[in-house]
Amino acid sequence: MAREETFGDEHGNPTRLELLKLDVDTRMVDLWREAEEIAYWNLQNVADFMRAAYGKGYCDALGEPTRGQLTQEHGYKTPQRPAIFPDSEPEF
Repeated sequence: MAREETFGDEHGNPTRLELLKLDVDTRMVDLWREAEEIAYWNLQNVADFMRAAYGKGYCDALGEPTRGQLTQEHGYKTPQRPAIFPDSEPEF
């Protein structure tokens, strides 16, 4: 049974989540084109595309002029970075 998806708020305007999804989808247009060419999906294909999407997002984030620009443009807070090593440099 297919789930009916509705778009927009009560006035027919797109929600901020829908605008964020659209922004992310347009950044992933090359991956969407490639996904369309896959005739048979299996776990390996899905995992490959998940990795590619993660890598694409990571590279896009590194290229933003301001940290958290994408989330801020859509009205979301930019998460704080965790203090993994608050008092010292990590030892490797």
